[in-house]
Amino acid sequence: MEVIFLGTGTSQGVPMIACRCDICTSTDARNQRTRASIHVVMDGLRVQVDAAPEFRLQCLRHGVDRLDLFILTHGHADHITGMDDLRRFCDLRGGSALSIYATDEGMSRVLAVYPYAILDRPIVQGYPAFKLFKMPAVLQFPQGTIRSTLLPHGGIDTLGLVFEERSTGRKFAYYSDCKGVPPEAMALARGAAAVVLDGLRPESHPTHMSIDEACAAAQEIGAQASYLTHLTHAIDHATWSARLPTGVHLAYDGLRLRL
Repeated sequence: MEVIFLGTGTSQGVPMIACRCDICTSTDARNQRTRASIHVVMDGLRVQVDAAPEFRLQCLRHGVDRLDLFILTHGHADHITGMDDLRRFCDLRGGSALSIYATDEGMSRVLAVYPYAILDRPIVQGYPAFKLFKMPAVLQFPQGTIRSTLLPHGGIDTLGLVFEERSTGRKFAYYSDCKGVPPEAMALARGAAAVVLDGLRPESHPTHMSIDEACAAAQEIGAQASYLTHLTHAIDHATWSARLPTGVHLAYDGLRLRL
């Protein structure tokens, strides 16, 4: 299994507009954060999770040139507004619609933002076409299994995802944009080779985990390696990497995990 971190930043990205702090002006490429999303390859099955405003540029930068299905964790702007650029992947599939999996909230947002794309085939070549499906607890494919769980994120729930590759048996958990990890999500992630957790900033936040909260969740899950994502400009990569507990790391744009 391969996981590509296309983006690891918050809704404002890093550097932020009109900010001259040390992180926003840093020359460390790991502090340059586009909005958070990942691309997972399981025995050749290519799954895109979320589409940030920079999605097109992320694909070009990190070599994403094929896509089999798309999962939307939730309908907030930093995760949905790049979905129009899925049009190119419809072209590459011969003009067939791309399967989109989401929660009820996510599906309603896709319907509201992209009504022109809810079709079996694009209107004309070069347009997107989406088939919407409610994300089930378990998605089975010849290449492996994707399990889902709900995570609290303020007034909505987001999708937490656990991928298990059939050929290797390796598990990977992606729990971004959440205030905590409920017991059922903890249990689902146990045994994972790697887990990704929302680790917004040092201070507490009403809808995201802080660094300390994410580290505590990582310790309880007990994965071989844990990575924090959705990072604000309060997090300098080098400084905070030295402070984190053993086995917990900061993700960065372009990071590739081979599990």
